[in-house]
Amino acid sequence: MAEENPWNVARLIPTSGISGADEQERRATSALLAVMSSVKEYGRVLTSRMGAPAGTLETYIEVPFHLGDKKVFPDGLIRVKRGSKVWTALVEVKTGNNELQREQLENYLDVAREHRFDALLTISNEIPPAAGTHPTTVDKRKSKYVTMHHLSWTEVLTAAIMQKEFRGVADPDQAWILGELIRYLEHPKSGAVEFTDMGTSWVPVRDAVTSGTLRKRDKDAAQVASRFDALLRYSALKLGQRLGADVTQVLSKAEISDPSLRVAAVTDMLVSDGKMSGAIRIPNAVSPLTVTVDVRAAQITCSFSTSAPAEGRPTTRVNWLMRQLKDAPDTIRVEAFASRQRGGTAELLKTVREDPSVLVIDPSKEIRSFTVTYIGKMGAARLAGRSGFIDSVMDAILVSYDSIGQRLKDWSAAPPRLRKPEEVVVDETLPKDVPSAALSSQDDDTTGPSSPAAS
Repeated sequence: MAEENPWNVARLIPTSGISGADEQERRATSALLAVMSSVKEYGRVLTSRMGAPAGTLETYIEVPFHLGDKKVFPDGLIRVKRGSKVWTALVEVKTGNNELQREQLENYLDVAREHRFDALLTISNEIPPAAGTHPTTVDKRKSKYVTMHHLSWTEVLTAAIMQKEFRGVADPDQAWILGELIRYLEHPKSGAVEFTDMGTSWVPVRDAVTSGTLRKRDKDAAQVASRFDALLRYSALKLGQRLGADVTQVLSKAEISDPSLRVAAVTDMLVSDGKMSGAIRIPNAVSPLTVTVDVRAAQITCSFSTSAPAEGRPTTRVNWLMRQLKDAPDTIRVEAFASRQRGGTAELLKTVREDPSVLVIDPSKEIRSFTVTYIGKMGAARLAGRSGFIDSVMDAILVSYDSIGQRLKDWSAAPPRLRKPEEVVVDETLPKDVPSAALSSQDDDTTGPSSPAAS
């Protein structure tokens, strides 16, 4: 039996020697910015999100600036040059559980405005509830001339994985460098942690929902609603890593422009029904994946919906769906919706397999659509782990996509088939003046209405 090697493998970006939060942030900043400038494809992916032009990318760390009578040191600076155009962004980085500080960000906004820089980029483990929003509230007057952008470390890691594993890097050496960044960020010591905490409000809100004492004015309810949406965004990023696709949370235009509307809607649902619900969009899936958490029932449901075939008997349409779910677990719920019928008819997949007609209440009504749902158990704990709420939601999303989402396809009508002459049957008993039903009924000009005989 081979002995275990006790030596540490030499890495381009080592995790050994990280002695504290300052060292952790300094190393993460330097590693990320160095790889952005070295791996062109990756650097372009991140800077393009901030509106930077395509060009030569330069990166620096701990750049000193004078602000009044004091000196400030942003963690980094990104500069993109293209011809005479220069685009510049300051960078502020936090790792672990450290949060961005308002005063610090406002100082950097003042520096950026004074030097006519274009943007301020912040990177931390904070995940805002909606894309395009910032987790830290600052004086709007200070961000009037400088745009603020935020990336979670999960987004940074996801972009790196997708570029290396799915989109590709042209230079093999640069691909290896990007792989070293991925390896570093995935290490627990890097400080680029995953979504691991539902926050201090989770337990009291969970208990209040169970006892029926939660009120809309409770601030904890809004905090849990906001964390739930952050969890959906995190889940979308993690699923996107696995699929190599851009998986995003589904939000209305109003919710994108005003995230407070979304938080208010989830809060209302939590207070009135004890539920939280949202959806994520997966490229080429039959529908968005709807995720609903029923806190009272301690249950998570993940659903996909699809239109039924536009032809065939009701049981034929049910069988069309069953063929697509042949490998799905028996415990999945299938619901059929018919025209001019209030509500749907639901049964477990095991029952429908044995008798497809159980979904047909009235054979005279057409089945228009199906909803297929995975049902999972909700974890109660605040922190990530086997019994945690976060892991239970993630597991439900992955299992539902694996067993349902990647298998369902939209129905499409078959193209008309070309008939052969021998397949056409002509009734010889019909009178001669009745037009033929043969393939070429107009071939005999002597019997057509435009023939001399007809005139």
